Amino acid sequence: MSKWMITFENDRGETADEVFECEEKPDNEHAAKLLKSRLLPVPAELDLNDLEGRTADASVKDLKSLYSITILGITPV
Repeated sequence: MSKWMITFENDRGETADEVFECEEKPDNEHAAKLLKSRLLPVPAELDLNDLEGRTADASVKDLKSLYSITILGITPV
């Protein structure tokens, strides 16, 4: 399994990195779900209500609009 570093800007405007193991490079939506599960475990379990299945990249938009977290990049480790 490969390791991937997700670089993101947190709610304080600081750049941070988290490393995850995945078979292949995660897209932004999968990366958003991984970040949310690690950084926000309780909200990660909640339903996205109307967004999921109706909006492209629902987790990415949820992470940005509700938690002010923006994914900046995904690189192999």
